[in-house]
Amino acid sequence: MSSASVDKHAAILDAAYELFGSGGFYETKMSEVAERAGIAKGTVYLYFKSKEELFMAVTRRDCEGFLEQLEGKLRTCSALTDKLSVIAEHHLFYYYERKQHTKLFFRAPNNNPELVAYMAQFMEAYMQAVVKVLLEGGATEPELMAQSYIGILDRLKMDILFDPEFAEADADKRAKFAARLFITGALGSLDSAPGDFPAEAES
Repeated sequence: MSSASVDKHAAILDAAYELFGSGGFYETKMSEVAERAGIAKGTVYLYFKSKEELFMAVTRRDCEGFLEQLEGKLRTCSALTDKLSVIAEHHLFYYYERKQHTKLFFRAPNNNPELVAYMAQFMEAYMQAVVKVLLEGGATEPELMAQSYIGILDRLKMDILFDPEFAEADADKRAKFAARLFITGALGSLDSAPGDFPAEAES
């Protein structure tokens, strides 16, 4: 795409993100997306054939950004404890930054097989990123631990999405709590070498 086409494509996605997030998929009209993006409605259809395709593109961009940003943050850490803290902060602040756009999650297209398949693929990619962190730390059950850790974070995110009074300090507190709980509970006491797992947890 030319530079102008790239700019229009991004403007459409940005406008759709705002409108889908604040109003929901079914309530948002393509004409509203075009108006917010500052382009003609017909131009939107040159890039996206349907509203479903546009929502899919918004979701894909958001999820890919989530994974890329997480990977970048993890590269700055070496110790396992630091990486787990980064994962918790990244997960919860992702939702905190979108607390005004919760309808991206709750007003999405119903029974869209492409969206369902993509979200399953995204969740698997996210889990494997956490599995990799745990494997590098020497975990013996990395997949179960990754599922458990993401499950904890997913539950804590619900407060962000449903509590209008939720503040940044609350997100920070929950991220620190989740990481500490997982490290001291699921992982047990770490060896003296930073970032290492104990060989076996004592029964």
